Amino acid sequence: MGRIRLFSAAAGSEPLKDEGPQWERLVREFESSGKGWFWQTQADSTISYISDKAAHALGREPHELIGQSLSSCLAPDEPFEVGSGHRSLAFYLSTRVPFEEIVMRARTPAETWWSISGSPSFDHVGRFLGYAGFVVDLTAARQAEIHLHRLARYDSLTGLANRDVMQQSLIEALRSAARRKEHLTLALLDLDHFKAVNDTLGHPVGDALLKLVASRLKETVGNLGRVGRIGGDEFEIILPNIYDEEDLGAFCKRVITSLSKPYYIGSDVISIGATIGLAVSGYDVTDADEIVRNADLALYSAKAAGRGTFKFFAPEMLADAQERRNMEFDLRSALAENQFSVVYQPSVHIGTQRLSGFEALIRWNHPDRGPVSPDVFIPLAEEIGLIAPIGEWVLRAACAEAASWPQDLRVAVNLSPLQCSSASLPALIAGVLSSTGLPANRLELEITEGVVLANNEQTYSNIASLKSLGVKIALDDFGTGYSSLGYLRTVAFDKIKIDKSFVAGAVAPGSKNAPIIRAVVSLASELGMESTAEGVESQDELALVRQLGCDYVQGYIYGKPMAATEARLLANEGATPAANGFLRFRNERRRLIRAAEVKHSGKTIPARVRNISSGGALLECEEVPPIGAHITVHLSAGPTYDAEVRWVRANLAGVEFSAAIDLSDVRRPSQSTSTLPVMPDYLRSKRGINSLDTLQKKRFTPRDLRD
Repeated sequence: MGRIRLFSAAAGSEPLKDEGPQWERLVREFESSGKGWFWQTQADSTISYISDKAAHALGREPHELIGQSLSSCLAPDEPFEVGSGHRSLAFYLSTRVPFEEIVMRARTPAETWWSISGSPSFDHVGRFLGYAGFVVDLTAARQAEIHLHRLARYDSLTGLANRDVMQQSLIEALRSAARRKEHLTLALLDLDHFKAVNDTLGHPVGDALLKLVASRLKETVGNLGRVGRIGGDEFEIILPNIYDEEDLGAFCKRVITSLSKPYYIGSDVISIGATIGLAVSGYDVTDADEIVRNADLALYSAKAAGRGTFKFFAPEMLADAQERRNMEFDLRSALAENQFSVVYQPSVHIGTQRLSGFEALIRWNHPDRGPVSPDVFIPLAEEIGLIAPIGEWVLRAACAEAASWPQDLRVAVNLSPLQCSSASLPALIAGVLSSTGLPANRLELEITEGVVLANNEQTYSNIASLKSLGVKIALDDFGTGYSSLGYLRTVAFDKIKIDKSFVAGAVAPGSKNAPIIRAVVSLASELGMESTAEGVESQDELALVRQLGCDYVQGYIYGKPMAATEARLLANEGATPAANGFLRFRNERRRLIRAAEVKHSGKTIPARVRNISSGGALLECEEVPPIGAHITVHLSAGPTYDAEVRWVRANLAGVEFSAAIDLSDVRRPSQSTSTLPVMPDYLRSKRGINSLDTLQKKRFTPRDLRD
């Protein structure tokens, strides 16, 4: 390389001669530190000195670069400047002015970034001698900045675009679609059961699962759109060229099918699902927030429909959401304004037929809406974090009321999952019992299977603490939706409550509910637990659950939920409650007006079916067959059933079918298109009802069918 000769920074700008060895030592020490190196050019901008490290980084030897232009060592200008703005190195070299920290990419095999500073040198008469300067390696800083830039735009776990990038992409895509007078589709996707994976297998497995989900999503979406992760287990897909509902439906099915296939992570085999909400933009819609809101409402609706499916946004979803927000606002003030009340439903011991206690149930009587179903406001209270104060209020009210009852009567109070997992629950219960004077053994706390299946250690600890206080613990709604019985070995329940869905229809011919009830009762007995049959409404159901060995019964047959004053009166009377109900269980009925023919004793009688169930029908006839008559009922353009007349009233007859029928076989008679009534516009726009045929094919809900 030869001896280093650098210009002095002093005014004379002459080469340093006498201090050569000292300067060489200082320069070499600086360059060997890796912090930077020096360079020098002649007046014609050709290199007269460059350090070994710089030359080697360029893949050359120092002597090979002597006489080369400084610019030949650098790549074309890159937009990465720190100190001197956007002006190029060539600009400064040509104007012979000092410059600092011009960041350039070196012509190196690997990506290398240098920060270059230099000062011009002149002799004593002002002649330009060249430049001398130094270089600092910014490669690590540049890579860190690129990494930070990527972190700001992409999800660090999955590598997908993040929320900010997806929002900007959506804005640009909407503007483009509006200019082209085309639609755009936004899909929001939520993973089903992902939280359970995190809770049971841990966050590392959850993270690995998210990476696999992202990979499958990218593969499925391909070039059709852009995929991003917007947080947690939520993903977003922008589809700029797909807006036909049939095509979108097929796309969503492919995505759900792909994400629902098993994942293999270590020794674990994991199955999850996906739910999707879709919103299609109008020709002139450019509001990204609006389409995101619509897709989110569609996703919420899809989740409510049972997950594992997809829903398109419909205007009524917005109305429902606004109604829900209004109800949320009202719910927040209901407790303070004393709009809640507690009612009590009797529970009766089957063996003695004596009152054993009451279950406390909350009711909300809204000043404008009237009574609001607990099925509506309880889930909302859980979602917005109000279930704890509401649950505590019910607990205090129920215990205070029960303290006025005879000592042998219990009160049952439902606990929410949030209450069960709260570390303060045992202290709360102990405080309520102390303040109300209710003995612990007269309080029965009901929890659902989902609470114990969550496998929360705090919940188990709370149950143990409550048991040590003497409080009774009941397992509510047993058998609904879960198949694991392992928790029965972990939690020592005092009672199992058999869900009313097993009791309803248990006496119907061919029903398999009775053996299930028998098995649950036997299981409870073997484990030292009591059993309660819920939802008993008819005399034959009461006889059945008594025969199957249930200890207690609760249902309309012994009384609907009643006000505190009425419950107190019943409790203090000490009388045996009367079983009031239909003699026989009544199946769900479907209302319809349907022409039919009744054949009896060789005669054919015109009739109309007013309602029908799997077990019987209500007939309207001009000539009614007598009670006990065996008849044949032929539905117009439908099936024929054998039946027996059970009761007669004027021109009405209640008939019982000889065998249970399938209500799905009972269809409306076909109509030619020429006789179809006009479909009103408001029906056409509701939930995809485009024709009367579509309307006829929609299944009724149990509420629609109830007589």
